[in-house]
Amino acid sequence: MFGRSNRTPIAPLEYTRRTWLRLWVGLTLFFLYAPLLTLMAFSFNDSRRNIVWMGFTTKYYKKALDNGSLMEALGNSLTIAAISTVVSLVIGALAAVMLWRFRFPGKAPVEGAMALPIVVPEICMGVAMLIFFAKVGYPTELPWPLSLGAIIISHITFCFPFVTMVVRARLASFNREQEEAAKDLGAGEWQAFRDVLLPHMKPGLIAGALLAFTLSLDDFVITFFTSGPNTITFPVKVYSMVRFSVTPEVNAVSTLLILLTVILTTIALRMEKQMGAMTQGH
Repeated sequence: MFGRSNRTPIAPLEYTRRTWLRLWVGLTLFFLYAPLLTLMAFSFNDSRRNIVWMGFTTKYYKKALDNGSLMEALGNSLTIAAISTVVSLVIGALAAVMLWRFRFPGKAPVEGAMALPIVVPEICMGVAMLIFFAKVGYPTELPWPLSLGAIIISHITFCFPFVTMVVRARLASFNREQEEAAKDLGAGEWQAFRDVLLPHMKPGLIAGALLAFTLSLDDFVITFFTSGPNTITFPVKVYSMVRFSVTPEVNAVSTLLILLTVILTTIALRMEKQMGAMTQGH
């Protein structure tokens, strides 16, 4: 009369099958992504007021792309992020290898000092950078891109410790016997580094570069203190615009920036997956 139930009992560690956990994950994802989706939706709103939906339009994308000052700020931010990422990647990778490979007096204080820019509040870093550049008399009336120098130096300062941490975490899983085997087979120091250690570091380098690029592109506080009177970046420009109102024009540019970040993240994850598969194949 009564059919047998096909449901199998939930094991103690099968958390993903529990309703309360699924609801918790759903709520977390909702609070994470609902604001972004709302911003992207209202970038197509045919109204100057974001809280009232007046119909679908793409005119604010064209208006944003035709806004010279906004595009100039975006170009400055992308230039700063690109240069800061490259320099931070080189310095961060070298620092990670140094801390992983060598033992030297004062290693612990050096590690602590290197992590300091990560834990110091951004407002303190911004004020410190402002005082430093004022003290050394860094010129502010330089032609582009030299006018971005103070911001680039500041961004490198807080970006490269993140690269160091990511690359060093990757190096912790490296089997040093592989490097010794390469040297036993006749490889020199540089060849062993290039052919054995560097391929193992690549996923960490990509993750560190992506992290540095995102941090630099998104930074507002330190940039606000170190930018000159004639230099403005995208976050600072958006802040000056939203002081009056959040227009669909700002939403359109923010949507383009989100899409750019998602595309770069997807490319980085695919490259990391491909290199991981190649490493396992070897």
